Amino acid sequence: MIIKWSDTVEMKMELVPPERKEVIDHLMQFYLYDFTSYLDMDVTSNGKFNAYPDLYTYLNNRDGRFAYLITCLNNPAGFALIEQLQNPLEGDYYMTEFFIMKKYRRSGLGTWAANELFEHYKGNWKVTQVSNNTTAQAFWQKVISAYTRGDFIQKTRSDNGNLSQYFKS
Repeated sequence: MIIKWSDTVEMKMELVPPERKEVIDHLMQFYLYDFTSYLDMDVTSNGKFNAYPDLYTYLNNRDGRFAYLITCLNNPAGFALIEQLQNPLEGDYYMTEFFIMKKYRRSGLGTWAANELFEHYKGNWKVTQVSNNTTAQAFWQKVISAYTRGDFIQKTRSDNGNLSQYFKS
């Protein structure tokens, strides 16, 4: 578990403990809702988004996949899904999904959590944003640029326009 105190705010990030796995599943609904601004997604007839593919492998820390719960003042505030990559040309680690609830955005929580993950998983990283999510692109460019002091490569995929940053932690 990683804990940071800043003045009066306690921020925590931990591998999702077994008794808190449903929290990630619930937060995933908000994350997917946010993506409806960028991708053509709908809820099912029961009013929920489909389950995130292979979420159980992250929640059980299997196959080089890890799920982190991010909290602020003991309240769920977001999550990160990390994947250890098998293709060394793409990197060692991939920030598969990263979510901070709107209430906690611009508080420094997301920057802190991303930096802690980069420090914990040393190696070559890949972080990707969908082509029209300019808010996420700006966030990751700022965080990665500050973390690496500008030493990163950015590529745009020709098939879908998604943007990826590559760097070493």
